Amino acid sequence: MSEGHPDKVCDYVAESILDACLKDDPNSRVACEVLAKEGRLVLAGEITTNAQFDRAAVARQAVRDIGYTDNSEPFSADKLELFDWISAQSSEIGQSVNRGGITEQGAGDQGIMFGYATNETPELMPLPILLAHRLAHALAADRKSGARRFLRPDSKTQISVVYEADRPVRVSDVLVSTQHVREVKQSEIREYVENDLGPRVLGKWVDASTNYIVNPSGSFEHGGPSADCVVTGRKIIVDSYGGAGRHGGGAFSGKD
Repeated sequence: MSEGHPDKVCDYVAESILDACLKDDPNSRVACEVLAKEGRLVLAGEITTNAQFDRAAVARQAVRDIGYTDNSEPFSADKLELFDWISAQSSEIGQSVNRGGITEQGAGDQGIMFGYATNETPELMPLPILLAHRLAHALAADRKSGARRFLRPDSKTQISVVYEADRPVRVSDVLVSTQHVREVKQSEIREYVENDLGPRVLGKWVDASTNYIVNPSGSFEHGGPSADCVVTGRKIIVDSYGGAGRHGGGAFSGKD
């Protein structure tokens, strides 16, 4: 998922609030959740911090950084309606965390943690999810640099990899769905993905037999939170191993 995917917008806003808290107060306790729908953005959760900052301004800047700045769309940084429903952390949870000082610090919640690593990539990540992330990053870079002015923030990528003897040998299928301006032809988007983006990002893993699937719905003009209701923490699998490893179920975005 790209940074402009609606669920990832919520994650990034929550993470921006967390960063602002930790910048001025490293001992902040933050559980920030975000919901977006059309032209509305909701901040909710529990935060205990000595940091002083404008949460609404931080949230708007996060949306602006991603690229939602078109005021003709319902969801735009400068015009969205923002609701702040954040309160302090529960005193009962605080007691559990505070007991015994830092060396005997308790937990405010329970969680299940899984770790996973593979030597099929230098990053120790499964190749399919690693390549999908690289495609999403390159889409955002081409959009922000102006190299492809028809691109808009919302996009999704998926890679199918052929394995032989438990080792990756080639990419069989590349799926790219990207939001775009109304004026561009689908053939231009496909040409960009097949002849530029794919070969540039995927390198040796693609060949003449690789199948490209580009905007299979036919068009993708309306996207982002303008088109979908979204919340923090719905992309925990694509943020980790892409289904190759177990996940405990908890979202880290906006938490500390």
